[in-house]
Order: sequence, then structure tokens, then C-alpha cells
Amino acid sequence: MTSAIVAEPAWANRTTLSGLMHFGDVVVFDDPITTDNNLHSPAVGRAQGLYLYDRKEVFTAWLGFSFVFNSTEHKGTLNFIGADPLMEKVRDVSVVGGTGDFFMSRGVATLMTDAFEGSVYFRLRVDIKLYECY
Repeated sequence: MTSAIVAEPAWANRTTLSGLMHFGDVVVFDDPITTDNNLHSPAVGRAQGLYLYDRKEVFTAWLGFSFVFNSTEHKGTLNFIGADPLMEKVRDVSVVGGTGDFFMSRGVATLMTDAFEGSVYFRLRVDIKLYECY
């Protein structure tokens, strides 16, 4: 799992998340996708993209990322975008496109925080519902 703070407010320190709500921090990530919640399970792809903390009053983020599949079962990408109110137990982001097996996909991805250890580690469960896929 890899992530890096690549931008922050002028008053912040790029080596740590800024302030209580991390407002203004932009984080880029490249993490494995597995079919279960075991970090050591074989990866079926990578989650690659960025998120930015977009509010001062509430712990929330805006996401833009892709699932890049490299398994024998699926090839291609699914692309996601949307607001992520992190303190909500269940939240939705839009599936806005895809490539390969997921060409022109549209739908909704439901995100649920499965594990959380401060700013060090978190794991998401993602349920994807596609209503259009060619």
C-alpha cells in the first residue's frame, strides 16, 4: 500500500496531515484490490488515484480514482468520482466510466470503512452496482 501527501495549504507541513480535518491536503494512492479483507490475499488489481480533504468543519474528502484490473478474470478499469463524507458508515460515489471488460460503465459504488487506524491505515469494502456496461 502506498500513499503520499502531494499538496497542502501553504501553512501546513507536507510530511503530516494538516490540522484536525486535514483541509487542503491532497493525497495520491496506489493500493492493492483483493476479493476479501486479508491484506496478504492475491491482488486482482490496483486502486489508483487521489483524494483531497475539502472541508474545514467536517472530516470529508473528494475522490477521483480507478480500479485497474490485472487478473485472469477481468481486464480493464473502472473509474470513480465523488464526495466521500468519511464519518458516514455507508456512502456512495459515482462509477463514471471504464475500459476493457468495463467499457463505458456507469453505476454506483457503495463504500464502507472496514478498518481504520488513524492516518496510518484504512481499508474499504466496495460494493459496485453497474447499470450500464457494454
